[in-house]
Amino acid sequence: MDPVPLRLLHPDARELSETDLPDVYDVPDAPSLRAGLVASLDGAVAVDGSSRPLSGPADVAVMRALRTVADAVLVGAGTARSEDYGPVPHRPPARDWRLEHGRSARALLVVVTRSGQLPQRALAGPLLVVAPDSATLPAGVEAIRAGRTEVDLAQAVARLHDRGLHRLLCEGGPALLRDLLVAELVDELCLTSAPSLVGSGPRLVDGLARPVDLELVSLLLAGRGPLLGRWRVVRQAP
Repeated sequence: MDPVPLRLLHPDARELSETDLPDVYDVPDAPSLRAGLVASLDGAVAVDGSSRPLSGPADVAVMRALRTVADAVLVGAGTARSEDYGPVPHRPPARDWRLEHGRSARALLVVVTRSGQLPQRALAGPLLVVAPDSATLPAGVEAIRAGRTEVDLAQAVARLHDRGLHRLLCEGGPALLRDLLVAELVDELCLTSAPSLVGSGPRLVDGLARPVDLELVSLLLAGRGPLLGRWRVVRQAP
């Protein structure tokens, strides 16, 4: 695959290579949660049930970088099933970067489920499940129980941080992103704006109790599109 041409537009202007991206997207070793998603310009996050038609080489490169710097990748069970999630993959350069920066060899996959229905491929590797007490899980699956019949996300995120999984990356889906935003648990949103209009399907986020203000941290342009933005959530004063 040819190298992805990337240009940083903000906070300064310069050319980037894919190997620069982990350093661009790295965060300090402090408890945090960021979301990384792709959406069309009209806010759709899937075409025929999958985000893959909206993605492209630049989005894949940034997603790899986000996974490279993460301690754990958090995903809702529905998205994990529809996108056929398995253990988090890392290429050799990403594994080298992780080890050089004191990370584990692989980011841990964390699946959030209310029902206990898990993607079969995810069971093949290191996996941690977040589920309420009411969910029935396959034997031998390591789990964090948070909540009685619904997942208590604040409790779950706190317990993940307590395990040393400080840098959490949520890859969706939209329902999990909304719930994390409503619970004020998201610190950053890394959003790829795909240069397309879909006109239907699931949206990036619906059902927020109030607007969430964002502040631009960085902006990349890949060729003539897409735009890849990194946004910090602005906390409202109490």
